[in-house]
Amino acid sequence: MIIGMGNDLTNMDRIANSLERWGEKFERRCFTEIEREKAARRPFTRVGTFAKRWAAKEAFAKAVGTGFSRGVFHRDIGVVNARSGAPTLHLTGGAALRLAEMMPHGHEARIHLTLTDDHPWAQAFVIIEAFPE
Repeated sequence: MIIGMGNDLTNMDRIANSLERWGEKFERRCFTEIEREKAARRPFTRVGTFAKRWAAKEAFAKAVGTGFSRGVFHRDIGVVNARSGAPTLHLTGGAALRLAEMMPHGHEARIHLTLTDDHPWAQAFVIIEAFPE
């Protein structure tokens, strides 16, 4: 059963401005080490890489119904790739706790994530499914 759904549309120019203004401080505050390494390997699409991940974090925060409150922080939501190559989320800290609070007894969470971009926009959709164990 679907227990959460969120989407976000992010302007890449806004992310580019934050990266230019705040640099590494912005990166460290909002992105995981894995996300930062991936963006560094993509110099020509670095801003788009960060913008899609920003959108995914925002979409997750909407899907769990808290936004960035109740202990849910950007850096606790990391975009990673499954073995298949499909994007998904790795959660830590308050984001992982909030998801655990939402799960009905005897169910595990499955997170479905899709990312896309077309300059100047980056978009993400998150669906959280409670699946019987």
